[in-house]
Amino acid sequence: MAMLKVGTSASALVPIPHDPYKMEWGLQDVSTGTAGRTLDANCTMHKERITQKRKIALAWHMLNEEDTSKILTMFNPEYVYIEYWDAMDGQWEVRLFYVGDRSAPLKWFKTFTGTRYDELSFDVIEV
Repeated sequence: MAMLKVGTSASALVPIPHDPYKMEWGLQDVSTGTAGRTLDANCTMHKERITQKRKIALAWHMLNEEDTSKILTMFNPEYVYIEYWDAMDGQWEVRLFYVGDRSAPLKWFKTFTGTRYDELSFDVIEV
């Protein structure tokens, strides 16, 4: 079973061509605009959390040019639905995410063994 399925709707999810070698689940707190330190004697911190959002760091190692292109294209829409294993809920979830900055540094280019990318990596952040 694929670790991730991606699509532009929750009913049209497709497995990605390769499972990532890194899939780091994270949870971010979103605070109000008035959160921060109070200028009292203790500099008290007021978190004022209003919600929490998932963030998943993804990375693939040594992909060829075709698979790199496929994965980047699958995650190129402004928003994508992703089916993934949620660490906190302990079950498969489908949630809407946007994709952060993408990076794919070349390992080697157009050699006798083909083009390889050292790592393809980006974060997806829940909407």
